[in-house]
Amino acid sequence: MPARLRHLRKRVPLPPLLRKEVASNGPTWLPLVLVLGAIAAVAYADHFVVSISLAYLYILPLGVGAIFLRREISYSLILVCILLHDYYSAREIHPGLRTFHNLSAMLCFTFVVYLIQRYIGQREALVRTVQQQRDDLLRDVELAAQVQRLFLPVGKPAIAGLEIAGMMQPARGVGGDYYDYIPINAQTIQMVIADVSGKGVPAALLMSATAAAMQLEANHDRNMLEMVKRLNTEIHSVSDGERYVTLLVAEIDAHKRTLRYVNCGHNPALLFRGKDGTVTRLNSSCPPIGLSPEEICELASEDLMAGDVLVFYTDGVTEAENRLGEEFGMERLSTVVRDGSSLSAEELRINILNSAANFCGDVGFHDDVTIVVVKCHLDGSPSADA
Repeated sequence: MPARLRHLRKRVPLPPLLRKEVASNGPTWLPLVLVLGAIAAVAYADHFVVSISLAYLYILPLGVGAIFLRREISYSLILVCILLHDYYSAREIHPGLRTFHNLSAMLCFTFVVYLIQRYIGQREALVRTVQQQRDDLLRDVELAAQVQRLFLPVGKPAIAGLEIAGMMQPARGVGGDYYDYIPINAQTIQMVIADVSGKGVPAALLMSATAAAMQLEANHDRNMLEMVKRLNTEIHSVSDGERYVTLLVAEIDAHKRTLRYVNCGHNPALLFRGKDGTVTRLNSSCPPIGLSPEEICELASEDLMAGDVLVFYTDGVTEAENRLGEEFGMERLSTVVRDGSSLSAEELRINILNSAANFCGDVGFHDDVTIVVVKCHLDGSPSADA
C-alpha cells in the first residue's frame, strides 16, 4: 500500500502548501499541522465560551499561516475560520448582527494576512536581490582573480645552475602579493617579489598596477636602481598616498655566481649557505615604494656558491598565527629552510607552506602567502670578469 501511494503521488503531484523558501528548509507538513491544530483549538474554546466572542483569537494561527503557507492557502484558511466561528459559536445574537460580525472579522483577518504576506514578499524579494548581488560580486571577484593570475609566471625559468620554484596563494580570492621571473640572458635572471599594504580588492588593484608596471619595465634597461625609481614614481601617481608596496628585486648571475638585490621595505629574504649551514638575512635598505615621490635606494650584493639556497617570501608566511596568537616567525622559517636544504626547490617550497599551515592549524592563513625558492647548483668557478 505505501508503494502504491508513492506511485500515485508521482503520477498525480500534489500542489505545494508551503512557500518555496519554507518548503526547502524543513518538513512540509509541520507548519500546516501547527496552523490547523491552532485553528481547531480556537474553535473548541469558542464553542464553550458563551459570554464573549473568541473570533479575534483566529488572528494568531492565520498570522502564522501567512508566514509559512502559500498565499492561496492563507486566504482559504480565513474562510475556514469564519465558518468555524459561525458554526461553533454558542452565542445567540441577531442574524443581521451575526452576518455583520462575520464580515467584519473576515475583513480584519484578510487585512492582517495581507500585511504579513506583503511584508514576507518584500523580505523575500530583498533576500533574492542580495543573493543576486552576492553572486554577481563573487563572479566579478573570480574574474578579477583570473586576470590577476595572468600577471604571475606560468612556467619555471630555464637558467643553467639554478633551480627555481614559486607560488602565490591569496587569502580572499584576490590578493595583494606578486612575484615574477624576468630572464635577462642565458645565465642571468631578475626576480621580483612584492606585497601591497592591505588586503582584498583594493590591494589587488594596486598589485595589478605594480605587475603591469613591472611588465613594462621589461622593455627598459634592467638597472635595478633606476627601475625602482621609475616604479616608485608610477605607483605613487596611482596610489592614494596611504597605500604602499614593499618590493624586493634580485638579480642572480649564475655564471659570475653573484646576487645583487634591492630591498624596498620587504621582508628580508633568507640565504642559506650550503658550506657552513648558516642563514643570512637580506635586509631592507630603503623604504617601500609609493610612499613619497622620491626613492633613494642602495644596491647590495652577495657571492653565491654551490649548495646555497635563496628563499623569498611575504609576511603572510612569517605572520601566520595559531590559536594562541603566536606567529610562525623568522626563526621557525629559518629552521625549516635549514632542515630542508637538501630538498629540491619545489619540495622545499611545499615544505615551507605545509609547515606554516600546520602551525596555523584550523585558524588558516589570514594574509596572502607567496614563496619563491632558488637552489644554486653552481659548478666550477666564477669567470675572471666577475
